[in-house]
Amino acid sequence: MVIEQGQPFAQLVGLQSPADRAIDFLQLRDPAELFFQLSPSTLIEHAVLRSEGQLTDTGALMCATGRFTGRSPKDRYIVHDALTADTVDWGRVNIPFAEAQFDRLHRRMLNFLEYQTAYVRYARAGADPHHQLNLCILTTSAWQNLFCYNMFLRVPGKELSTFEPNFTILAVPDFVANPGEDGTRNGNFAILNLSKRILLIGGTGYAGEIKKGIFSALNFLLPQQNVLPMHCSANIGHARPDGKPDVAVFFGLSGTGKTTLSADPERCLIGDDEHGWSDEGIFNFEGGCYAKVVDLTHEHEPQIFDAIRYGAIVENTRFIPGTSQVNYADTTLTENTRTSYPIHFIDNAQEPSVGGHPNTIFFLTCDAFGVLPPISRLTPEQAMDYFLLGYTAKVAGTEMGVTEPQATFSACFGAAFMPLHPTQYAALLGEKIREHNTEVWLVNTGWTGGGFGIGKRISLTHTRALIRAALTGALDPDVVPYQRHPIFGLAMPTSCSAVPATLLNPRDTWTDSVAYDKQAAHVWSLFEAKRQEIG
Repeated sequence: MVIEQGQPFAQLVGLQSPADRAIDFLQLRDPAELFFQLSPSTLIEHAVLRSEGQLTDTGALMCATGRFTGRSPKDRYIVHDALTADTVDWGRVNIPFAEAQFDRLHRRMLNFLEYQTAYVRYARAGADPHHQLNLCILTTSAWQNLFCYNMFLRVPGKELSTFEPNFTILAVPDFVANPGEDGTRNGNFAILNLSKRILLIGGTGYAGEIKKGIFSALNFLLPQQNVLPMHCSANIGHARPDGKPDVAVFFGLSGTGKTTLSADPERCLIGDDEHGWSDEGIFNFEGGCYAKVVDLTHEHEPQIFDAIRYGAIVENTRFIPGTSQVNYADTTLTENTRTSYPIHFIDNAQEPSVGGHPNTIFFLTCDAFGVLPPISRLTPEQAMDYFLLGYTAKVAGTEMGVTEPQATFSACFGAAFMPLHPTQYAALLGEKIREHNTEVWLVNTGWTGGGFGIGKRISLTHTRALIRAALTGALDPDVVPYQRHPIFGLAMPTSCSAVPATLLNPRDTWTDSVAYDKQAAHVWSLFEAKRQEIG
């Protein structure tokens, strides 16, 4: 049974149509029940009727992802074949998977799908039509299909009859691998075949595996086209005095503030997580946002808060008892509570989601040791260095066994999604920032006055003020004096409007300067060890 968009819930469709072509492309033989390109409202109806989720008081769909509430990096594989053998940076991040095992697992999944209800969707990844993937996505849950509607670029109805997919995604949480036979580590898996352009996901209901799988594919394909793929958010402001667009890019690992800081009511949002930098400028890979919502409030993040309405999804959250109101402080299921919504739920989203070449890049780090300045200006050489380090720090209480700050390094601020060696991405970045004279800043959104448990988190208000000052030129060296950090060698402004001058040099915020020096030297030693490892 095939149901297409716009058809009554129980009406059969049996013509050669976009849905039939999708079935052929997916290599499905005779699906028991397949729904093609359903609207968000119909998908929400299905999700509720199938007990996949519940509606909140704002109309958003609340869903649980099951056992997995985050990605499982050790169960993510790339097929080792003639295309990838000498190009992929194999190791702990990029784990090889045999071609024959992939083909066998793929066949088993297709056989499994003959007895399942399936939801199929055409979508795109990449707002620049010159650097774009045409996706054919199959999910076995309505809510994950809604997630794909939100997160990827939507195909207009008038284009469905001529749409030609070139990448397949199968997301089947109930299909569990047999490690002994299938070659996986566990029953859950995410396997990327870059030659056949297929992404297989099974044994996990965490929707983030879908979006990050396609991100990984783009990170492999786009550098061949001189496009730098970036794990970053981006926004655009009013034209500068020189007439150029005022484009800003925010790199950072999860929890450093990418989504929060790019959601600025005074600037248009290009995207919150994944972008490419081509010869024409930057472009969003996605059609939506996937934001963390732990402790979300309207006061601190009004744009994200207001976007959580009918059509949005909230993952692994809980209700305030006796109500249908989300309790964003409840982390019973996970700290990684999230929301997914189409980018046009943000009032000032850029349409289309493209911009010119970035004028300003911010590297965001949540330094739980409390030793980095809240903002510092980087030279091109320092920018390359910190890009390869990709530093942030975990804090006590966010993961089991973490009782004190722990340094985390993720090359290019996204090593988990980068199939190529990090130096290839860094070389591309270096070329582009020099060519376009892009300013680069390091911004610490973490602690000041001491590390976690002693100092306090740098206020969002101060961070926003520093970023705004950098964007407007108020921190240019000919406007304010700078001092150099004696250990990290970073150039720190000595004043900034609306920010206490004592905050700008982290050593001044500690009551014990000797303790600060010791902690800073420790973090520097961690940086040096990582540099040696990268080579």
